[in-house]
Amino acid sequence: MTFKEKVINLLNAGLEEKSALFLIDLTITDANKIIVTLDGDNGVTLQDCIDISRAIEHNLDREEQDFSLEVASAGLSTPLKLVRQYQKSIGRTLIVKTEDEKIEATLSAVNDDYIVLEWTAREPKKIGKGKETVEKRLELPYSKIKEAIVTVTF
Repeated sequence: MTFKEKVINLLNAGLEEKSALFLIDLTITDANKIIVTLDGDNGVTLQDCIDISRAIEHNLDREEQDFSLEVASAGLSTPLKLVRQYQKSIGRTLIVKTEDEKIEATLSAVNDDYIVLEWTAREPKKIGKGKETVEKRLELPYSKIKEAIVTVTF
């Protein structure tokens, strides 16, 4: 079994014990630096990171293979990648970039194929001069999303 396979097996075992957590990214560099990025249905606590770190580190032998390990939660500015991340962000405002446009809207629904965004916009009136406020709704397939980031409001 390769070093990478050992790390993956240990990580999966650690995540099985904490079902609310899920893996966003795993990187193992040529210098054996292991970088684990996690997210969770209820967020990620420091203790979650410690537990996953221990699940990996305590089962690897530094005498056999030297390594460094970094376990962290997905940051606020980390783009959403998984359907599970979108599901926990329902009701929040996202900035979504597609091939053609950049949309800031509220995520109102999610399924396995697409997300639903809702927002208000000012558009020219159909009849007469001036603008009117209109409600917009868009079903956007995941394949069309280049990047989606949750916005933070204070």
